[in-house]
Amino acid sequence: MARHNVGPRRTDSYRTYLLATRIIAGLSLLVLAGAIVWDLATDGFWSRHALFTSLIASMIVVAVTAAVVNEVLERRQRERWSVLAQYALFDFVRTARLVWSGLLELAGLAPDGEMLGAEALALGSATVQDTPRLAAATGQMLANAERREQVHRLMISLNAYGQQVLGRWADVMVNSGTYAEVVDRHVELYSRLYWWGSVLDETEPLDEHLSRPRLSRISPATQTVGPVEEEWLRDNLVAIAQLAESLERGSFELAMEIVPLDWWASRLPDRPSAAEELPAEV
Repeated sequence: MARHNVGPRRTDSYRTYLLATRIIAGLSLLVLAGAIVWDLATDGFWSRHALFTSLIASMIVVAVTAAVVNEVLERRQRERWSVLAQYALFDFVRTARLVWSGLLELAGLAPDGEMLGAEALALGSATVQDTPRLAAATGQMLANAERREQVHRLMISLNAYGQQVLGRWADVMVNSGTYAEVVDRHVELYSRLYWWGSVLDETEPLDEHLSRPRLSRISPATQTVGPVEEEWLRDNLVAIAQLAESLERGSFELAMEIVPLDWWASRLPDRPSAAEELPAEV
């Protein structure tokens, strides 16, 4: 029988793993409650089937125990190095933001003027999510030889920076379920950067690439799917920008849940009251 490859096993949300053990515990308690009601309604069914009762009870105990132990251990592991996890996530957020904002600027869709802050970030995010507009601007960008080379160099620098970030945090983050999935999602972004850049490394090598052995420049993309068309380059560049923007938002929200602002505020020194700040009367 042929094996069906369904790709990476991922949840719909970073937080889905939090519900898994709780669902197991809840179902186990429901089974226990149902067994008690059944016993009362059937006039001692469980007492007349001692072996079956013992097996069911053992399964319930094992399920509840495993769920509780797994939940406690996972929570303790997350809390033990939560500040480090938040710091790592901010590093991933910064890299993802560099990707989509860099592409947005080269496509000529960055917010006008020197506007910064939350408003500019929200406007940029909305632009990235506007697929028809982004695709049209990306197509025009790739049609320009100078900007096409700029995109090529941007892909190379972003991929190199992503490798550095991944090397710093991968070993730590994969020790926890949700953080391992976050890393895997960001690795998808870096992989897309590599595939897209490798196509231009093969078809339009930069001067510094010409010294490499010619066969070493063959892209995994062209090796897999054959000659790559402009539409493939455009669509994948749009997908890279949108994936980066989505990862940035999701990772930032998760980072702020791990260690909320209130905790950071509590670490600040107490400020003197208004009365204490007044100079003493002579």
